[in-house]
Amino acid sequence: MRMIFTLNKYYKTLLSVVLMSVTSWAIAQERTVNGTVTSAEDGTGLPGVSVLIDGTQSGTITDIEGNYSLTVPNDNSSLIFSFIGFEQQKINVAGRSTVSVELAVDLMSLDEVVVVGYGAVRKSDLTGSVSSVKAAEINAFPALSAVQTLQGRAAGVQISSNNGGQPGTNYSIRVRGVSSINSSSEPIRVVDGFVGAEMPPPQDIESIEILKDASATAIYGSRGSNGVILITTKKGSSGQIKVDFNSSYSFQNTTNKLELLDGPEFASYIQNFSPNYEYLGSNTDWQDEIYRQGMIANNQLSVSGGTDNVRYYLSGTYFDQDGVVIGSEYNRYSLNANMDVKANEYLKFGLNLYGRRSKDMGIRTQEGSGGSGQAGVVGAAMRFNPDLGIYNEDGSYTVAQVGDQIDNPYAMATEYDRERITDRFQSNTFAELDITEWLSFKTTLGIGVTNWRDGEFWPTTLIRGAGSDGLASISAQKQTSLLSENYFTIHKDFGQHRILWVNGYSYQKNSTESWGASSSGFINNAGRFWALNQGSTPSTPSSGYSQSSIKSFYTRLNYTIMDRYTFTFTGRRDGASNFAANKKWGFFPSAAFAWDVKGESFLKSVDVIDQLKMRVSYGSVGNQAIGPYQSLATLSVRNPHIAGTNALGVGSLANNVLSWETTDQFDVGADIGLVKGRVNLTVDYYNKQTKDLLFNRPLPSYIGVGSQWQNIGVLENKGFEFSVNTKNLVGKIQWESNFNISANRNKIVELADSVQIYGASPGHMLLGSSQLLLEGESIGVFYGYEYQGIYQNGDTFLPGSGFEQEAGGEKFADVSEDGELSNDDRKIIGNPHPDFIWAFGNTVSYKNFDLNVFFQGSHGNDMLSYTQMELETLSGKANASKIALRAWTPENPNTDIPKASSGRTYKVSSRWVYDASYVRLKNIALGYTFPTALLNGLHIRSLRIYASAQNLLTITDYPGLDPEVNYQNSSRNIGLDYASYPNVRTYTFGINLGL
Repeated sequence: MRMIFTLNKYYKTLLSVVLMSVTSWAIAQERTVNGTVTSAEDGTGLPGVSVLIDGTQSGTITDIEGNYSLTVPNDNSSLIFSFIGFEQQKINVAGRSTVSVELAVDLMSLDEVVVVGYGAVRKSDLTGSVSSVKAAEINAFPALSAVQTLQGRAAGVQISSNNGGQPGTNYSIRVRGVSSINSSSEPIRVVDGFVGAEMPPPQDIESIEILKDASATAIYGSRGSNGVILITTKKGSSGQIKVDFNSSYSFQNTTNKLELLDGPEFASYIQNFSPNYEYLGSNTDWQDEIYRQGMIANNQLSVSGGTDNVRYYLSGTYFDQDGVVIGSEYNRYSLNANMDVKANEYLKFGLNLYGRRSKDMGIRTQEGSGGSGQAGVVGAAMRFNPDLGIYNEDGSYTVAQVGDQIDNPYAMATEYDRERITDRFQSNTFAELDITEWLSFKTTLGIGVTNWRDGEFWPTTLIRGAGSDGLASISAQKQTSLLSENYFTIHKDFGQHRILWVNGYSYQKNSTESWGASSSGFINNAGRFWALNQGSTPSTPSSGYSQSSIKSFYTRLNYTIMDRYTFTFTGRRDGASNFAANKKWGFFPSAAFAWDVKGESFLKSVDVIDQLKMRVSYGSVGNQAIGPYQSLATLSVRNPHIAGTNALGVGSLANNVLSWETTDQFDVGADIGLVKGRVNLTVDYYNKQTKDLLFNRPLPSYIGVGSQWQNIGVLENKGFEFSVNTKNLVGKIQWESNFNISANRNKIVELADSVQIYGASPGHMLLGSSQLLLEGESIGVFYGYEYQGIYQNGDTFLPGSGFEQEAGGEKFADVSEDGELSNDDRKIIGNPHPDFIWAFGNTVSYKNFDLNVFFQGSHGNDMLSYTQMELETLSGKANASKIALRAWTPENPNTDIPKASSGRTYKVSSRWVYDASYVRLKNIALGYTFPTALLNGLHIRSLRIYASAQNLLTITDYPGLDPEVNYQNSSRNIGLDYASYPNVRTYTFGINLGL
């Protein structure tokens, strides 16, 4: 009721503003101004020039011939004319109806500045492969994090949710493929120069640059092998104080439901295994019981401004989400503050502060094992008896009567108690001294602290809790990061020569403190996880501490001659405490060259080509993303058989040669601009070789230690990227398109022991192996039997332990051709890596209306679905999908569905590998910006309202809830699905108000 009241009040206020604005507009002294914008160089009309009313966000752009028409609020209005490559002009209307202007070429503005590591460079001097995403794209729709909004925005960058639409879920980022097998493949994130910092909310971000090739990432040395994401937050500007309020409210629903047997169908199905089973009387759709309409409230208030010497930006954001599954909630409060001070002509200093608190009320999904008392909410909704209701006659919750004894999904969603509170604080201070006109020194000090506390309670109303008279646990962790950066920058022109030279030193120290405790045997459920001392059976508590550090020396030289030829040389020497004593230091160099072909005399007269730049680079970057002390022999706790005693045993073996994982990368690309900036293309080809893989190699069991970190193996990623931006219409109707596509081929070139078979399946399914690491193949290809349909009467049945030899049974290929079925008949049955990914966005504006439509797709990637396996093996262990109604029987032999059989075990086979390609309408948004003339009388700088929808349409053949999931996500576990949180369709209404 509170939310309904708030919304009504919100829209009443908005309606009042609109009505008052209309009144103001009716009495305003408007004037329509026309004109033409031409180039001072040759007098030709300039299309796409921005014509903005000073002090507002209202304006237009010129058409193909440079003409424009604009309504201004009064005769004293000023117009700002701006266009890339030309000097900006500000002209007062002064009562005129025609204002034409000539724009002079500006070589400095022609060189758009691109943020790179430890500074920024002119775009024309950029030799590396860098993708930029601006604030308008980042804030295209309300999102938990900026990572979510990057999906499809940059070629070669694949981003996917780890668990559908679960509130607070994490996202997996891959830049040019998976670069490691056992260590992390996530790119490093750098926020305003703070390496490893947390991204602020999307509304506080000005731009994001993604560094992809070795020339761009080598300046980060040991952290650059997986790519680098540079985040620049919003800053204040001199002038009038600006207050901005951005608010949106979203409704969410599930995008899909599984087709499962209802109550009577389930009873009939179970009678195939237990003829005496009786229908229990209910007909419960458990998916309906756990799903609800979700909501997101997202509000941000910012204040910015300053003088020529002091600029500031202060922002507060509140994000609140109720998930589409009951019991799932997430909220976050955050504060972001930036201040820049110009102390004098030579000294500048500043401070960036960020803090947030989040609360995650999670539910159990994607469970590692769904056995007795272990099923999660979504998993239980698929498996639980539909002929049972929520409650027994005595008021207790029902439990499964078939298969594993699991709780009903409603009980799991409402009774299981898990709460995580996370606090994050980070600060980054800097001072910059201009020693001379061409030499400067900058020093920064960053501090980041993350504290989280996680509590879990299984009450006696659930099976697991009842077996222990309540089970509670609580754990916490504190992570601290200290970063000091110090570097000199030389920026000097020598006639036709230009250099930009950075030299610096970096030191970063990370530490982690953790502890945990648990207890069981409670008198009641009232204390949750806050009363462990009330439990009669406390468990052994745990605690830990770890520390790591990295020291670095780095240099990068950009040398440009004749504004056409640019060379970049980068080197970084890193020393990491993670590695062996004599292997801590590594050197990571790169070199690149860019040729501005357009600047050559033979191309200057070709008017259709605005830009043609060729790029080539080669270099090395490192990876040290393993835990501390991995090169050392360690001891770990052992549980002796004698009560009341404790013991230590060997935890890991020393490796005196453990060192860096290194990625060598070659890149060649081109940047092309056509038709006066209306068509811009970028194309790249790359080849990455990762050698000396940080590989957790399994050891023989007699050694007593399961595995050891070693430098073994070579991994290859190669592919191409293509992106194009076009301004299709530039008149009264403006239409801009962005398209990108990329393809990556991942291959294991060398591997310890040549092959490794492993599994990542739910424990209760007892599947064993499901994936494969093999030389010549991609990471994590699926490994199992080739399914060939079902046996019919008269077929020859292949013998083999655990395999069916009867009509209606599953039929598999004899790959080994030895006349029987065994483990030797397993083969590669699927590849989780996509053939290519793409995105296509269009923005159309007419007068004050704007429409944005954004599609995203992935093609050629396979998914191994343990969910479908559990629902469609038809062995009577749980509920099943509707295909059970088409199962083979002697009366129904013409079907592709095996008969129901209690003796059938779960088997990894091609039957459960699906094409998970999809095309998704990721976002569609319609907005309206109120004319300035409507707002001036109310002292409102800008006002925009909008409505949008996310995930409105998904086209896919994947039969699961959604093709975008990552069960047990890691570098080598890709394309797996089990009991995942459903993806969501979102409808959003919002307002952007500027004062």
